[in-house]
Amino acid sequence: MEKLGSFSLVLHSHLPWVLNHGVWPHGTSWVNEAAAETYIPLLMELYKLIDEGYHPKLTVGITPVLCEMLRHPSFIEGFMDYIHEKISAALHDHENFTENKYKVGRIRLTKWWEDFYERVRENFVHRYHRDIIGAFKKLQDDGLIDIITCGATHGYNPLLSKETSIDAQFKTAVDNYKHHFGRAPTGAWLPECAYRPGYRWKNPLREEEEYDRPGIEYFLAKNGLKYFFIDTSLLLGGKSQGVYAARFPLLKELWKQFAAQYEEIPTSFEKSQYEAYLVSTDPSTKSPVGFFTRDEKTGIVVWSGEHGYPGCAEYLDFHKKHYPGGLRYWKVTGPKVDLGEKMLYWPDDLPGKLDENANHYVNLVKDILRDYKNKFEKPGIIVAPYDCELFGHWWFEGNWWLARVLRWLEDDPEVELTNTRLYIEKNPPNKVVQIIEGSWGQGSSHWVWLNEWTTWTWKLIYDAESKCEEIIARYKDSEDEHLLKILKQLARELLLLESSDWQFLITTWSARDYAENRVALHYENFTRLYDMASAYGQGKNVDEGEWHFLGTLESADGIFKDIDLEPFAKK
Repeated sequence: MEKLGSFSLVLHSHLPWVLNHGVWPHGTSWVNEAAAETYIPLLMELYKLIDEGYHPKLTVGITPVLCEMLRHPSFIEGFMDYIHEKISAALHDHENFTENKYKVGRIRLTKWWEDFYERVRENFVHRYHRDIIGAFKKLQDDGLIDIITCGATHGYNPLLSKETSIDAQFKTAVDNYKHHFGRAPTGAWLPECAYRPGYRWKNPLREEEEYDRPGIEYFLAKNGLKYFFIDTSLLLGGKSQGVYAARFPLLKELWKQFAAQYEEIPTSFEKSQYEAYLVSTDPSTKSPVGFFTRDEKTGIVVWSGEHGYPGCAEYLDFHKKHYPGGLRYWKVTGPKVDLGEKMLYWPDDLPGKLDENANHYVNLVKDILRDYKNKFEKPGIIVAPYDCELFGHWWFEGNWWLARVLRWLEDDPEVELTNTRLYIEKNPPNKVVQIIEGSWGQGSSHWVWLNEWTTWTWKLIYDAESKCEEIIARYKDSEDEHLLKILKQLARELLLLESSDWQFLITTWSARDYAENRVALHYENFTRLYDMASAYGQGKNVDEGEWHFLGTLESADGIFKDIDLEPFAKK
């Protein structure tokens, strides 16, 4: 049977560097929760599909900083303790609920939770050998999934002021990918799907002249990355998206710079989010880079709080927890139901609802592909990207839903289930188009990351960027191992300072104090290391306490062990 088109699920897995920076409520607990509820359950479903004879093809993004955490000895040891605590909580609740004569259904759920965490522990220890990254690597080595990389610490590229910063984010990422996966990556997830084309750019916070900057794709091409992903509006939205910039004066100025230089070049074809294209805004880019566009129609049924599947009454409520232990015993019940009115979760209701939602999604995919093929007389591709942590963590049943979708699409003779690397190799794009500046944040703008609450963070980043490229250029070729150790930790602290997570957490109030403290800490660490390198590089005596400080940082923030200083240096 002739195919209607292709479908690729894309899961972006990311958490900021939190090991050695707090445990609960903000810190290592984030990684433990994501591993127990998202990463391991996802692997369990994928390996189960393989055991059943299926070939679950999808694209999985794992950021370099997440790779570093999931393979860190402190995570592995702490995660085992975390799972033990959850199982103990279930046992404690069972005893407590039984003694206090709670409803039978709630007592039964304690056993359900105990079994869940036992399965997670069993798979983590015996099937994946305590190596989550290795378990994903095996799926890629077997030709099933495509693992893509990202900026090293998820830096928000369009607002970074130095080319060295963007280059270092991707060069560090590619090096780290090779270390963990034994090959070079072919694709990348732009942090926050944030893109900036090439044009004369002016720093929004500093009195500096405009200067020519290449588009983000230049740095992808330079580091051997062949494709990335964007939000729909960046392909189809036009300059009108800039109206959102009026919300904040600095954004308005940035948008003016872009809009004044952007002239849309008409194409002889109608652009569509169901086709892969090439982009190149700089003649010095040796080859254009491919990109895929997010499909909004399949996105809204999963993301939307009002219309999305996770809001169904039968699913586990994310917010209401029982303490001590933090286990959840209640279902969503309704979109506007108060926490006190939530009804008891009932696992027996899940299979039917998951079947219903998966069936709706598969039919939606087929309808979209059919409409595209009828209009353009050729098969298209739906690319459906989501944050991986949505599945299993925010939407507890999400991985069970994903498994149904993957199984049913592979069984469907009208749809080609694929991953983005396989698709682009089989269908190399040959049309070059323009895409505008923006992200997948509110209004497709930069506002979530640059606003009245986060401006101060960018002042610190811009100061550190300038100092970093200058001092590394001066001393990177030194043969003094002590000086190089200082510079490498300085580079790490800059990367950690640049993480887009801090601005996101500040703007959304998700963990504002924690994020503000992390920005201040990494800037303080960077500044102290800069002063140390400056003094030591000039032959001055450096206090013993400063060397102890360096050792402490190497222990706490020693990510990217063999970090390359070259891309950080001013050219």
